[in-house]
Amino acid sequence: MNDEIKSVLEDIKDILQKQNIFKKEILTLDEAVEYMGVSKSFLYKLTSKGKISHFKPNGKRVFFKRADLNDWMLTNKSETIDELESQTLNYLNRNDHEE
Repeated sequence: MNDEIKSVLEDIKDILQKQNIFKKEILTLDEAVEYMGVSKSFLYKLTSKGKISHFKPNGKRVFFKRADLNDWMLTNKSETIDELESQTLNYLNRNDHEE
């Protein structure tokens, strides 16, 4: 029974730590990896290639603004068929009015 209680407490601790990540504005590398659901090596590649904003105040540890991570994750949107059709109709209507 004692092992079962320890396991439940560990699960609760993990859940609370993950919830804390969603409240913080500035994240460490490990927190950013957890938040984004990517590997450390992938996030390191993004930083080294300048594809994602990051901060190194002491030249070693890497920090991220949660808003910057959100912006990066929401790039290259794939639009729905309805959105594409709407854009096409708007474009055609604009050209009709110009003629």
